[in-house]
Amino acid sequence: MGSRQVSRTAIVATTPEKIFGLLADPAQHPLIDGSGTVRAAQSGGPDRLTLGAKFGMDMKIGASYKILNTVVEFEEGRLIAWRHFNGHRWRWRLEPLDGGRTEVTETFDWSTAKFPLAISLSPFPRKNADGIEKTLARLGELFPA
Repeated sequence: MGSRQVSRTAIVATTPEKIFGLLADPAQHPLIDGSGTVRAAQSGGPDRLTLGAKFGMDMKIGASYKILNTVVEFEEGRLIAWRHFNGHRWRWRLEPLDGGRTEVTETFDWSTAKFPLAISLSPFPRKNADGIEKTLARLGELFPA
């Protein structure tokens, strides 16, 4: 059935700390989202994410909707992941490289989902892989070499 994950990696011309600053601020997520689905952070959530933090986002795939996320993995400056209501995760791993650059890996992981087979059979793994590629490209544009 496969690993139930899709990941993409890119080299970005800035430090992990600067990238992590964007990822840990939900208000910045629409700036880097390549899928076109992330609209805005909902009011009342944290300004900066930490382990266990809950944050809502306004989304749109055809119709507008709201989603609540929980931060389930957190290592300052290196790793952050949040889980949606169905249990699937969005994970970001940052590895420092020479010259102030960072290897950035974004992963859509549905191995932890309540209904992983349904996601496997849906178009979401392919669509999310495309969105990840575009997100990483946007991140690179924010920090040109």
